[in-house]
Amino acid sequence: MAHFRPARLAVGFCTLIGVLALWYVSTSATGWIEPTRFPNPVDVWDALQQITVTGYANGRLDQHILHSVALVVMGFLAATVIGVPLGLWMGYSARAEAFFNPIFMLIRPIPPLAWIPLAIVWLGLEDASKVMVIWFAAFVPSVINSYVGVRSIEQPVLEAASMLEVRGARFVREVVVPGALPHVFTGLRLSLQASWTTLVAAELIGAFFGLGHVLTQSSLDIYPAMILVAMMTVAVCGGLMTLVLTWLEHASMPWRRKS
Repeated sequence: MAHFRPARLAVGFCTLIGVLALWYVSTSATGWIEPTRFPNPVDVWDALQQITVTGYANGRLDQHILHSVALVVMGFLAATVIGVPLGLWMGYSARAEAFFNPIFMLIRPIPPLAWIPLAIVWLGLEDASKVMVIWFAAFVPSVINSYVGVRSIEQPVLEAASMLEVRGARFVREVVVPGALPHVFTGLRLSLQASWTTLVAAELIGAFFGLGHVLTQSSLDIYPAMILVAMMTVAVCGGLMTLVLTWLEHASMPWRRKS
């Protein structure tokens, strides 16, 4: 309920402060963890200043962020624009399921990263190959959850629609889509997570910009502080995009908002 939200925020804030304090004590204050193993807060702050002001790995932090976010957005949107309608169609139409499901079952077990070599062969080392890999990673969860969403619509709802003679496009618009939306958004969250995971892996090979490239270069330079900066940046970007998706979910399904 709403009156519990400040308490949850307070607990989360205290947890974050506790983790930061433990980080400081175990690195800077006591030296239990060597800087070559895990950086201390001061080193991370210096690395953050370096990449923000002077740049690192061919660009400043804002340039790397914009590049990576653009790739994620392109791959994610392309996957969901195709995957969500396809999943809804397969769940709604037995003919569509019979036609597409055998193909989908063949490509579903292939890990997204397995497409990287083929994407490079087809599209080279440019951004298009990375978008293709991200597209595949985000495509599968969006199709599966949209399909499950349609199939999970309760039988009384379908019977009521039939009794009221709700058919055709109206049935899809007023019954199928609203009934499947909770599962659709679950699939979108999984797709977004897969997009970021795949992006970082794709940028580890043949990238000139991006947060994955920063991770690669900092590992080659044996620069733990910069590695942590890149990891934290990925976490923040992914978290902010998830918040936007959550806002869209609440806006699309106001009836599910908690009082």
